[in-house]
Amino acid sequence: MNPDPGQMGETMRLTVLQGQFKVSAGPRVELNTVLGSCVASCLYDPVAELGGMNHFLLSEPPASHTRGEVDVHYGVYLMEMLINEMLSYGARKDRLRAHLYGGANIRAGMQRIGTANAEFARGFLVRERIELVKQDLGGTGARRVDFRPASGLVRCRTVAASAALDAAIQPAAPLAAAQLAQRGEVELF
Repeated sequence: MNPDPGQMGETMRLTVLQGQFKVSAGPRVELNTVLGSCVASCLYDPVAELGGMNHFLLSEPPASHTRGEVDVHYGVYLMEMLINEMLSYGARKDRLRAHLYGGANIRAGMQRIGTANAEFARGFLVRERIELVKQDLGGTGARRVDFRPASGLVRCRTVAASAALDAAIQPAAPLAAAQLAQRGEVELF
């Protein structure tokens, strides 16, 4: 990605989806994402005025994963890709600062994927000696993150209670045969 978009004019908003990362030095660029159990790492170099965000679904691949196989859903891959891309544009690893967001356990009774993602991200930063300056991890609610990579400024908001999210994604109840007949629907057999 060109690290300098958004130099002139209004804010350029770029969405970072699951399995993606983006890097920019543009002063008007804002990277954003919405997270549940996923984690977003926002890294920036305050001297180079350069930053980036990733969005990973799972922390590390299972033992059965083929060695050398790249899978963009894993944090272990996306963290390295984000750091390497930032270094290629002039950031220095010893100056990197990090913000971590997400890692919620949205659905009760399911594996604690969000917790595992958050623990992985914090551990990765410790191993790589990258300073963690802010985090909003865990809980049960989804978050929206807006990150200004050139300045390192972040806004994180809770977007909805998990119950509201569950209701929003439930499929509609099927219509009864009598309702279909009233609407003039064709029955296929």
